[in-house]
Amino acid sequence: MYDALILVSFGGPEGPDDVIPFLENVTRGRNVPRERLEVVARHYHLFGGVSPINGQCRELKAAIEADFAAHGVDLPVYWGNRNWKPYLADTVRRMKADGVRRAAAFVTSAYSGYSTNDQYLEDIARARAEVPGAPEIDKLPVYCLRPGFVEPFVDAARDALARLPDDAHLLFTAHSVPLSQPHRADYVAELERVAAIVRERVAPDRPSALVYQSRSGPPSQPWLEPDIVEHLEKLHGEGVRAAAAVPIGFVSDHMEVKYDLDVEAADRAAELGLAFARAATPGADPRFAALPRELLSA
Repeated sequence: MYDALILVSFGGPEGPDDVIPFLENVTRGRNVPRERLEVVARHYHLFGGVSPINGQCRELKAAIEADFAAHGVDLPVYWGNRNWKPYLADTVRRMKADGVRRAAAFVTSAYSGYSTNDQYLEDIARARAEVPGAPEIDKLPVYCLRPGFVEPFVDAARDALARLPDDAHLLFTAHSVPLSQPHRADYVAELERVAAIVRERVAPDRPSALVYQSRSGPPSQPWLEPDIVEHLEKLHGEGVRAAAAVPIGFVSDHMEVKYDLDVEAADRAAELGLAFARAATPGADPRFAALPRELLSA
């Protein structure tokens, strides 16, 4: 059915001069004040102005290509981003020049929902509209319940708990979204299912909670709660000694994992005297890299 695969991701800055232009791309049309962009920019500058996401996409692309080669799948793999180079439209333009007629898209977002699924469909349609005669592009199905996504989290959650006292709580964390966002209920239901599967496989008797992070809207707008930092404070007030964060909402350790969990949440836990560990994301795990091939043959 297909003569190419395109990896579609969010994109991120790769140097200090990229940070503000990248954030302007992300927030275009949303009237976000410059002062807010400067606050978020500081998160990136803590890491040299470089988001890990592009490097992780390169690793994932290479891992997908290796998986294809090992299983006799003769498809070229392209890569395009929503918000930074390589831009999706530029990649679609190159695919057309290479003679690609119909491609499957594997996006670095595992769930249903608007920002996690539908917006990628809009971005793909917009990119194709910029390229006359663009190849057809079909997004591969949501894959949050596939073993290739879940099993790396099972292993990572075990590793995180092994670094903590035996009574540590499990906190399954994901990106918050506005309560008004379309298909929010589908997103939450899938997160709850993934959290339940991982908890059952790792530590069915441990206390656990689904929490959220990285909200960016105005305080007056209700978003999914509880926030992970506020939940850590609540646990501390209840006498809990330790917590492991398992970022099931994310496929890789990009900036919202590296800052919001590894800096913001970890620092607050330290202030509270709460032992804290963060589980790894799938990244370029071979089981995760096999998902595009498995979805193509499903």
